[in-house]
Amino acid sequence: MKKLLYIPMALIALAGFTSCEDAIDLQPESKIGLDEYFNTATDLQLFTNYFYPQVLTQNMDGNPAFDNMADDLFSLPLSTELRAGQSRSIPSSGGGWSWGILRRINTFLEYATLENAAAKGIEEADAKKYIGVARFFRAYFYAQKVMRFGDVPWIDRQLESDDPQLYAPRDSRELILTKILEDLEYAEENLPVKENESSAPYRLTKGAALALKSNICLYEGTFRKYHGIQLDGNDWKYYLNQCVDASEKLMSGKYGKYSIAKVAGKAEDNYREMFAAQDANKDEYILAVKYDQGLGIKHNANSYSINATQGQPGYARKFVCTYLMKDGSRFTDKPGWQTMQFAEEMQNRDPRLQQSVRGLNYHRQGATAILAADLGCTVTGYQPIKFVTESKIGNYSCDKNNETSSDLPEFRYAEVLLNLAEAKAELETLQQSDLDNTIGKIRERVGMGSLSMAAANANPDPYLMNSETGFTTLPSGSNLGVILEIRRERGVEMVQEGRRWNDLMRWKCGKMIDQSFTGAYIPGPGSYDFTGDGKDDYIFYASGTVPPAANNGETLLEIGKDIYLSDGNSGYINGTRDENRQGFNEERDYLYPIPSNELQLNPNLVQNPKW
Repeated sequence: MKKLLYIPMALIALAGFTSCEDAIDLQPESKIGLDEYFNTATDLQLFTNYFYPQVLTQNMDGNPAFDNMADDLFSLPLSTELRAGQSRSIPSSGGGWSWGILRRINTFLEYATLENAAAKGIEEADAKKYIGVARFFRAYFYAQKVMRFGDVPWIDRQLESDDPQLYAPRDSRELILTKILEDLEYAEENLPVKENESSAPYRLTKGAALALKSNICLYEGTFRKYHGIQLDGNDWKYYLNQCVDASEKLMSGKYGKYSIAKVAGKAEDNYREMFAAQDANKDEYILAVKYDQGLGIKHNANSYSINATQGQPGYARKFVCTYLMKDGSRFTDKPGWQTMQFAEEMQNRDPRLQQSVRGLNYHRQGATAILAADLGCTVTGYQPIKFVTESKIGNYSCDKNNETSSDLPEFRYAEVLLNLAEAKAELETLQQSDLDNTIGKIRERVGMGSLSMAAANANPDPYLMNSETGFTTLPSGSNLGVILEIRRERGVEMVQEGRRWNDLMRWKCGKMIDQSFTGAYIPGPGSYDFTGDGKDDYIFYASGTVPPAANNGETLLEIGKDIYLSDGNSGYINGTRDENRQGFNEERDYLYPIPSNELQLNPNLVQNPKW
């Protein structure tokens, strides 16, 4: 490992394409040279180990995905994207336009060739495996860049300070996607299958390459379809067919056997337990990010959900209303759903709702005390619990930050099933058997039945088509209803896993972030049971009135001071009342801006439209 401590300074100095001081690539003579380094398969492995924590972040700010805000989940203060409008501006630097890790990947690929490996006596299969690792990460890196910026420069070699490629223009997203698929094809051919990799799901396998291909092709196909993009080369259908191909290969079992994780007889807790476990589930997790309490590698999912200092996250009620009833019927078809109180609206719903937020009779794993939603820790009343671990892991005090080390998902088998269903529905090749083998398998985990294609298309959900609560750009064609249902299923199953923002962007539904961010309904001052155990948890009282007595341990909250409601003394919890939301710009906000410094340093770059 000591060798690696010397090498990175010479390899990752280039943080961007255009900063001259960043491009300096000097190597002291006393350090080990790259030509002298790649002597064994272990050297190749150690070098590529660096890519895992640097690339697998699921978002551009380097944080885990459980706190990514979109229209389903938010906390205070709202992100710049959710404020939208004039609050979004062009950064001078950063903003996701960083390229240092790409240089390190290209450095590896330049030196760790099959020819060099053969000369050093490294087995060809080992060399191909680690080349496959590097090419997977290059594909992943560029997939993130395309989703964020659209067209970007394609760089597949080391760049020195005088390289003219530093001043290259942006390449078409079609070229970038072609290169991504070439890298993933190589990775698929040369990475091991799951059964041959003892460290799965923490190391790359053929399954991971197929999962990434499934994801990026679904994104590209639907983005081009809904944004009306036509480029020289392949069309949107090509990419959706590539998604179908990758998904079906992974589902075949030939590239590693994956399944929906569940324990017989535990439908009411299967979903929640998977995300609260310390170790990634090897049946369902195709690729996971490893955390380890003993090694001090931790994240703050516990603190994020249960400490008032962490932004008070909450699900939006308009998203909570998309959860079906357990029998598969629509909650928003029930009489009085608009003003249904918390304890009542939680009853008989899709079990994933109460495995994602504090609901009826909630208790933390490993504990027995019933806990109501903590309205001091959530801006909506729908308090997230999806990644909250058992109570003995991470204490409750803010000074310890309630850190935990549960592994976090990068790719799950359930997502691949959702990808297949959506791609086929968009291509109009979907059959009921496809839904049974995808949505049906996912719902089976929580004791729900499959989705009926005929019923969905015959009666599309008005709630999901309403511009105030549903998708602001609707699919066309005969599969309208079933596409809406697949989108519903995707939102429910994948909440807090870093996918929602990109989903809204590819569906051209950015205006959904302008919809209501209110929470649970409170009809007025009075006592309320949030856990369904027959005991009141909260007493709300009007401002200026004498606080009532809390004789049974209820928490007193003054309306207009401790809690805000949308209609004064009644209405929906309105935790974002003071946030200045300007409105999503349909002509601009589907892509991020290139930092101004980069445009000055490289005049061949062109800014994204309307920025």
